[in-house]
Amino acid sequence: MRGRRVAGFQPGRLFRNINAKIAAIPMVFTALVVFVGGTLWTVVYSFTDSKLLPRLNFVGFEQYERLWSTSRWLVSIQNLMLYGVFSLVFTITIGFLLAVLMDQKIRFEDAFRTVMLYPFALSFIVTGLVWQWVLNPQFGIEHIARSLGMDWFSFDPLNNPQTVLFGLLIAGLWQGTGFVMCLMLAGLRGIDEEIWKAARVDGIPRWKVYVFIIIPMMRAVFITTLVIVASGIIRLYDLVVAQTSGGPGNASQVPAMYVYDYMFQAQNLAQGFAASSMMLLSVLIVLIPWAYLEFGGKKRV
Repeated sequence: MRGRRVAGFQPGRLFRNINAKIAAIPMVFTALVVFVGGTLWTVVYSFTDSKLLPRLNFVGFEQYERLWSTSRWLVSIQNLMLYGVFSLVFTITIGFLLAVLMDQKIRFEDAFRTVMLYPFALSFIVTGLVWQWVLNPQFGIEHIARSLGMDWFSFDPLNNPQTVLFGLLIAGLWQGTGFVMCLMLAGLRGIDEEIWKAARVDGIPRWKVYVFIIIPMMRAVFITTLVIVASGIIRLYDLVVAQTSGGPGNASQVPAMYVYDYMFQAQNLAQGFAASSMMLLSVLIVLIPWAYLEFGGKKRV
């Protein structure tokens, strides 16, 4: 039959919303050239022996072997894993509990929500400097407690290698919990009120409704929150620099500091590229399962 179109191809669809597609060209160009191109460039040069300037002299996996035999990198990975586990658990748990409390239609809800979300508007540098003062034994919590007569009180986590990560964790939770609370609150507000009415009629305890009904229904919210928080943990840098500068010693080193130091101070680009490539791999480990669960794991009818 003449004029028959190729199956699945409609020429008119190519030119639909043409103005929007033209407007999106700069962003698409930026994504392809800057992000994708820069990422590939970094990975390629991580297999070279580039020092002050990049050069295509390939040395195989030499930079990666050196990376994983460096004690500072191993310490930074250990620190990131420890900080990440506690940050994920406490941020999501506290954020959800705060969202549950806010969902009880309390008075002055808007004011409380603004106060809880305000720390998220601050940069990690500001947050780190504020909590550096708060945790300083000469000016902060310890000083206030001792001025009230509690001479036995001691609280100096940032100067103790065994507790410095928990000092960083306090500041991180203070900044990020409010944002997680807002995400969870939005998810709770999307739950059909009829579910609560049916649960009350059946006499189901409120905590069981949350555990067995509400939380499973908020699966997408929890997964999205997990990805956002995890990606922020992997990129952790500003907070550490502002609070401890990686100290005491190397007790609070993180991978991003290793990358920065080798690329801009030690003048060893290839080693910095190798470390940043490993950080990219960590991000992919987080994003790929999320993308599969959200888009690839659903059965198509």
